Amino acid sequence: MTVRTADLREMKSDIKKADRAAVADKLGETLASTYVLYQKTQSVHWNVTGPQFLGIHKLTEGQYEDLAASIDEIAERIRALGAKTPVGLSTYIKNSAIDDKMDTSDVKAMLKQLSSDTLTVADQMREFVKIADEADDVFTADLLTARIGALEEASWMLSASM
Repeated sequence: MTVRTADLREMKSDIKKADRAAVADKLGETLASTYVLYQKTQSVHWNVTGPQFLGIHKLTEGQYEDLAASIDEIAERIRALGAKTPVGLSTYIKNSAIDDKMDTSDVKAMLKQLSSDTLTVADQMREFVKIADEADDVFTADLLTARIGALEEASWMLSASM
C-alpha cells in the first residue's frame, strides 16, 4: 500500500502532510493484518472441538469481537489523517503480515498458529509505533500501543489454553 501526499484530504494539522501519508500507509498495513487475524480467530471459534470447546469458543469470541472494534478504530484513524481506507479482501491478504490460511484439523495446532499470528501482528504494530512517534502523531502511537497490549494478552491466553 502506498498513500501519496497528493491523495490526502487537505486539513489543518500539526502533523506534516508527508508524515500523515506515511502513518496512514502503515495503518493500512495494520488494518490488513488485523482483518486477517480477525478472520482467522473466527475460524478457530467456528471450528474448535473437543473437551476444551466451550472455553476456547468463548475465548475466541471475545477476541474476534475485540478485533472487530479495533478494525473500525484503525480505519477511522486512517480517515482522520486524511487518507482513504484500503478496502477489499485481496488487498488485506496481500498487505497482511500474516498468511490467511488456517489448518482447522487440530485444536492445539489452531491455538499455536493463532497465538503466533497474534504476536506477529503485535510486533508489526510495535514497528509502526516508531513511525507514528517520529511524526509526532501521539494519538496513533497510543492507539497502536493499546492494541499491542491487547494482542499480547490474547496470545498469552491462547498459549495458556494449549
